[in-house]
Amino acid sequence: MRSVIPDYLDEVLADVRADVSGETAGYIPELAAADPHRLAAVFATVDGEVYGSGDVDVELTIQSISKPFTYALALADRGVDPVLAKVGVEPSGEAFNQISLERGTGRPLNPMINAGAITTHALAGPEHLDAAERVERVLAGLSAFAGRRLRVDEVVHASEMTHAHRNLAIAHMLRSHGIITEDPVDVVDGYTRQCSVLVTARDLAMMAATLANRGVNPLTNEQVVDHAVVRQVLSVMATCGMYDAAGDWATHVGIPAKSGVAGGLIGALPGQLGIATFSPRLDVHGNSVRGVSLFERFTSDMGLHVMEVPPTTRAVVRCAKVRGVGDDATWVLRLQGGIRFAGAERVVREVLETAPVEPRVVLDVSLVHSIDDVARRMLLEVARRLTLDGHEVYLVDPEAIIPEPDPGDGGRLTVVDELEQVVGSRHGAAEHRGASTSARNA
Repeated sequence: MRSVIPDYLDEVLADVRADVSGETAGYIPELAAADPHRLAAVFATVDGEVYGSGDVDVELTIQSISKPFTYALALADRGVDPVLAKVGVEPSGEAFNQISLERGTGRPLNPMINAGAITTHALAGPEHLDAAERVERVLAGLSAFAGRRLRVDEVVHASEMTHAHRNLAIAHMLRSHGIITEDPVDVVDGYTRQCSVLVTARDLAMMAATLANRGVNPLTNEQVVDHAVVRQVLSVMATCGMYDAAGDWATHVGIPAKSGVAGGLIGALPGQLGIATFSPRLDVHGNSVRGVSLFERFTSDMGLHVMEVPPTTRAVVRCAKVRGVGDDATWVLRLQGGIRFAGAERVVREVLETAPVEPRVVLDVSLVHSIDDVARRMLLEVARRLTLDGHEVYLVDPEAIIPEPDPGDGGRLTVVDELEQVVGSRHGAAEHRGASTSARNA
């Protein structure tokens, strides 16, 4: 059986593909020439499973998506208080390239705008590093978040440096206030190299998943930064990551996020997953048009808003075992607790990894107390695909926790009140309740 998640991603990409509004980043020649038709979406779970659709392995430069990760490195290398003394955490309400400095101190308002990001680049690594050593510290750190060695696109770096007048002006102002103590030109050059690191949507999703996983890379199991650092970074991403559109984002999407002018967009949902999208056309805020639409769809479909906290529960999969032998064998998957997207994804993976060969499959939700719409649809799609694979599929659902259990085209699902109605007698007549249309018409 094929996982339902890539098919869902295929579907949502198809829905936004026709939107050709927005423009590529015109102020950087190399980015202006990017293929505007590129489109990708990737989910990476906190235990290392990756699902993608579209141009997931096409390289793009990380740009401002590097900001939260370099901020994390600065916090890890210098400590929270020394970094806060140089960079604030308040939303600016201004565009990313505005000269937003605190009156009297010259401190940038937050690390997600360019003034703050230039400062955090200068704070990465221990003190007294030279410019090349600082760049290497940042590159090694970004690579650790991605789980593989990354590299700089020298062509994009050269193109950006040719047009870095505003960032150079910001750096000189920071130097005049004593916020940075290094040569402003060296710092801007290093910051531009940081933004010119090449990644894929797959890399970005894994980097986001590392934040969602308390700083541990789900693939390498490396503790890249401490969980206290992650809390600080995600908090700032939630309030400042989308620049002057941060308020709309927080209310409508509700996932700590960061965008980049190459068309990348990431979101990190603590304890669940990292999300990345890629589409180069940008809106007036500098955020990917189709990327924003995709995140809005994900939140709407899957209830991923960070304020929608699910009830505390144990693992969704209580047990999976085979009852009976031969033609009488039944594979029983018993679920429990409250099921949302992350729990349903775990169920999908359990079915895929087990690949049951028994004639009958039972999905037992008698211990499930709540299930949201996306999880319901995912479980019914699992039932449909198991039917198409030749299984008889049963749903044990005495409390009708899954209303209208219709698995859709080609699916057949028999609903019973007790497991023993299925496994108690090979030829026993199962009591039907709310069977799918295909079952009723069979």
